[in-house]
Amino acid sequence: MGKRLKQQRRGKGTPRYRAPTARFKADLSYRSYDDVEKTGVLRGQVLLFIDDPARDALLMKVKYDNGETGLLLAPEGIAIGDSVDAGAQARLTMGSVLPLYRLPDGAYIYNIERNAGDGGKFVKAPGSYANIISKEGGIVYVKLPSKAVVTLSNECRAQLGLVSGGGRGEKPLLRAGTAHYKYKAKNRMWPKIRGVHMAAYNHPHGGKQHHVGKPTTVARGAPPGSKVGHIAARSTGRKKAKVTADAAERR
Repeated sequence: MGKRLKQQRRGKGTPRYRAPTARFKADLSYRSYDDVEKTGVLRGQVLLFIDDPARDALLMKVKYDNGETGLLLAPEGIAIGDSVDAGAQARLTMGSVLPLYRLPDGAYIYNIERNAGDGGKFVKAPGSYANIISKEGGIVYVKLPSKAVVTLSNECRAQLGLVSGGGRGEKPLLRAGTAHYKYKAKNRMWPKIRGVHMAAYNHPHGGKQHHVGKPTTVARGAPPGSKVGHIAARSTGRKKAKVTADAAERR
């Protein structure tokens, strides 16, 4: 009798696979979308930066002129003491929160709302940004980092700029101990053992020395015991180069 696969054990939600929410600093979200933001502007100042274990990008603590304080994703290039606005009449400065109809076409934006007032859902990874392609009536077309184009309401809010921490993956870890603490901060499983290195009773890919021995593509609806490898893959392996008619004639 072999042991269960990781995806089977993870389904029960034990502390080993649960996110360490007790160590998270904040549930990041925009302030409520009230009449002050819809018609006017709130001036704010960056007080400090916060390194939150819940995300790879930095947070910035902002104090607004009405006495409120809030947390926002820090953009690349901002500093303590810089001003940040929030509202329909906000200035076009880095990190400011504005509705999409106030942002110019081609602007770099991040932390975009899916529906007006939901607090921000899209584009939060370090170094990522989206672009406003065009506007048509009350709809704004936004190109995401995945090259997908989404249609959003022009009342949805976003921050101007790109998310801080874009070069975090360029520095090598160098030591296994560094990788250990990196993954431990978010309670992620590390190291990851390849299935071909396991025994056949521990993993569907196990039992072979260097290769799987059977197709690695599995259906989207496969049961958890066999749902490993390339799940619902359109194609696998190296793509074949397209040979044009001219090149075929030269051959």
